Amino acid sequence: MSDFDNHPSPFDPFAEANAGDSSAGSKKEYVHIRVQQRNGRKRLTTVQGLKEEFSYSKILKDLKKEFCCNGTVVQDPELGQVIQLQGDQRKNVSTFLVQAGIVKKEHIKIHGF
Repeated sequence: MSDFDNHPSPFDPFAEANAGDSSAGSKKEYVHIRVQQRNGRKRLTTVQGLKEEFSYSKILKDLKKEFCCNGTVVQDPELGQVIQLQGDQRKNVSTFLVQAGIVKKEHIKIHGF
């Protein structure tokens, strides 16, 4: 007989972490703010993950007025509603959402270069 015949019980080092993710209370819903490169120097800022109870069109109207840029709300089949703004508005949108009380600062993730 070899040592390989005696199989120890399988140990999963990530079992605790996976168990914690399955509970609904521990999962944080983040608002993702991303920037995308368009043509040349032009950029597009997207805001995704806001709660559906908020009016996206009113938030967009305030963002456009505050930052003097154009924008739109796009319906994505996977992501839901996404706000798109012209230019790199990541920091501006982040501070606006926190000051307006829409999202807490720790629930915002800023992506991009």
